[in-house]
Amino acid sequence: MLYPIQQMPDDSKVWIYQANRQLTLEEIGEMEQLIEGFVEKWEAHKQSVKGFGGIFYKRFIVLMADESVAEVSGCSIDGSVRLIKEIEQAFDLNFFDRLKITYKITNQLVGSFALSQINDLWEKSSINEDTIVFNNLVQTKGEFEKKWEIPLKDSWLFQKISINQI
Repeated sequence: MLYPIQQMPDDSKVWIYQANRQLTLEEIGEMEQLIEGFVEKWEAHKQSVKGFGGIFYKRFIVLMADESVAEVSGCSIDGSVRLIKEIEQAFDLNFFDRLKITYKITNQLVGSFALSQINDLWEKSSINEDTIVFNNLVQTKGEFEKKWEIPLKDSWLFQKISINQI
């Protein structure tokens, strides 16, 4: 069952999939239909999942599940991964490149870079300790709201910057 994000409890499980490029408005419209259709029929252990699915910053697909009714595991997680793989195929995207880092350029615009470029970007002052990066490892809605968008200095990425650069 599809619910608005505001109605999802703070302990709802979260999955974040980051696209390798910005999505077009046309793609977003089509993807939102696919995501909403999936969440509307999402089941775990033959019970409907109270869920949310949406697109943020023209770059991220975010799925949430309230596990108070039905624990999402195994086949129900596999189903969500199948959805993302189908979207990848249909729109020529990659949602599983964990070595791409996405950061905020403005409140509405995000950019990305390969993890291997972090020291070069730091040296050129393209990023700094206050650059907002996305922590796609958050586990719950509560973490998503408080710890998804964080300053570089508070992220695991900060350790990747050569000490000589700081």
